Amino acid sequence: MTLGELQQRIRDLFGAKDGRRGVEGTFMWFMEEVGELAAALRDPAADPGNLALEFADVLAWLATLANIAGVDLDDAVRQKYGAGCPKCGATPCVCGAAKP
Repeated sequence: MTLGELQQRIRDLFGAKDGRRGVEGTFMWFMEEVGELAAALRDPAADPGNLALEFADVLAWLATLANIAGVDLDDAVRQKYGAGCPKCGATPCVCGAAKP
């Protein structure tokens, strides 16, 4: 499944409900899922299958937010990262800019 297909699948499954919830409510659900992912990543005994599901949940809620905001994730990712590193333009990045 491509990113665009995922975004459409989420729209088909939950679009009406997501639209009623709005950006603010959806963002809160997204943050809850990010917290669950963080907890699973910190747990050395975490079930790898559950960890994968937490990643899927975060991605699904991100797609939901993008749908509500009218953002095409495929286009956004292509514009930002399609030509390489957004700072130096190289693949792999050679600019040395690091985030903590």
